[in-house]
Amino acid sequence: MAAKPAKKPKTPTSMLGLPELDRVFENFRKDIERSFMTFPKIDFAGFPKIPDSGCDVIDEGKQIRMRMNVPGLKKNEINLNVTDKSIEVTGEHKEEEKKKNYLRKERHSMSYYQTIPLSEKIIPGKVKAKLNDGVLDVVLPKSKPTPSPKKRSVKVQ
Repeated sequence: MAAKPAKKPKTPTSMLGLPELDRVFENFRKDIERSFMTFPKIDFAGFPKIPDSGCDVIDEGKQIRMRMNVPGLKKNEINLNVTDKSIEVTGEHKEEEKKKNYLRKERHSMSYYQTIPLSEKIIPGKVKAKLNDGVLDVVLPKSKPTPSPKKRSVKVQ
């Protein structure tokens, strides 16, 4: 026995016998959704944000290493604030206005903010950071290094 086809929800235009109009509205809705996906994210200060940075946090035994993408920011535009249990990264890039006869200008100021909680205490005074090709690399020495885990077999019951 064949399954019954699913019924489409009734809309005012389909009840009037205008299915083509339903397709037009559906395509319009999809176009609007796609167009909003291309807008830059706006933070509370009204500056476009750097797209999600992608942050890797790696436990290297005696230290924690954090790598974060910060495209468009220079080292003098990045601020790091470190406590023994977290790191706060902020950045702000403002384009210098040069007198030109712009017909259109799409590059603007941008800001960035992220706080990353750390799983272990670190020594804030020994943190080192480098910026290379838009990637911020931060080394956070631990106050007490994590011992290497010992391998142990567990019998499944």
